[in-house]
Amino acid sequence: MNQPSTKRTSRATVAAGTDGNRGANRRQFLKTAGATAFGVPLIITSSALGSADRPAASDRIVMAGIGIGNMGRGDQGAFLGRNDVQYVAMCDVREANREESKARIDGRYQNKDCKTYNDFRELLARPDIDAVHVATPDHWHAVLVIEACRHGKDVYCQKPETLTLREGPLMIAAARRYGRIVSGGSQRVLGDYRHLVDPAWAGELGTIRSINVNVGPLPQLCNLPEEEMVEKIDWNMWLGPAPWGPYNSKRCSGSYSINGASWRSFFDYSGGGMTDWGAHHFGGATFICNVRELQPVEVVYNDTADGQWLDYRYPNGLTIHHNKPGSGNLEIVGTPGEQLAPKPVPMYKGSGGIYGDFIHCVKTRETPFRDIERAVNTCVLAHLGNIAYQLKRSLKWDAAAQQFVGDEEANRMVDRGRREPWQL
Repeated sequence: MNQPSTKRTSRATVAAGTDGNRGANRRQFLKTAGATAFGVPLIITSSALGSADRPAASDRIVMAGIGIGNMGRGDQGAFLGRNDVQYVAMCDVREANREESKARIDGRYQNKDCKTYNDFRELLARPDIDAVHVATPDHWHAVLVIEACRHGKDVYCQKPETLTLREGPLMIAAARRYGRIVSGGSQRVLGDYRHLVDPAWAGELGTIRSINVNVGPLPQLCNLPEEEMVEKIDWNMWLGPAPWGPYNSKRCSGSYSINGASWRSFFDYSGGGMTDWGAHHFGGATFICNVRELQPVEVVYNDTADGQWLDYRYPNGLTIHHNKPGSGNLEIVGTPGEQLAPKPVPMYKGSGGIYGDFIHCVKTRETPFRDIERAVNTCVLAHLGNIAYQLKRSLKWDAAAQQFVGDEEANRMVDRGRREPWQL
């Protein structure tokens, strides 16, 4: 997408030191604008000034949402419930979602101010919005995150953050180039696996030699027949960068099913269970083993009488197994009798879980718990696995070059074609 970057001054850039007068200018405006206009004093509402429980308008993060389906509705509720957030707009290609979401937001603030959009580009062009949360199908994530960064927005993006291996470095580069906070959305990495993280980081397991992740299935091709479109949906926009396909309610269903009843099942829009649940389980495994900043150097494909499974080998000697026969999910092999020096466990910043972590980092410009680079490293495991299973062979991965070593066929699978105008 070769659109010019929209220049804006956001609360985020103030914290980064690019415009230290913005907050003061807004507060001065509230105090003086009415006093000089027609000689009539300005009446400032209590909601604008804030209270002990609610920050003043000038100190709230102005937010909007893109993709308000099942998970997007939950994300929206979490941000909408925060007193330090002012939620002003949302975008969805489904008319029913737009209407329902607007009613929910307007009800929260007891007004009719929420603006709704079918096209995310109109939402991102608004200079008053500081941050967006993204919960579209996976095939839209990279385009939306990169464009949001280019427009000066911080981003909370649902997992899995990427659809292909090439998308990850592009998203990281956009976040760094434009100085944006971009957080991945897997709350389970800390929430579900803390009981394993604590002893591992305390050194009680000794050197961890391996950990197993059980997750699947692989994505499947979608050959569903065309159905009559009963719902009001912008089908061309829903497809976006994905290949054209006829409307079918299962093709675009937001159901959490990964067995053919939702977009999560299909190759054109998702990596199947490998990426959908893999973002959680691989994320937990890399956190437990403290390799969130690394990518594997090799994926070994095993085809035995017990089934197919993978070994991901890391440069520090760790092996992450995928679906190793006879092993449980997140089953750890440590070094008995060895006690390592304990390390402090990274935690969410601020208050309110992963959502509060994001908002805190928007304000402070600190690195969020699920920083986009860590989230991408997790997705890499799932994508490498999908490719190894599809090719039915072992692969060597050069993380620095972001390509397979000496394997032209595998390198053609690092990315995929996109429909115009949604090129990266």
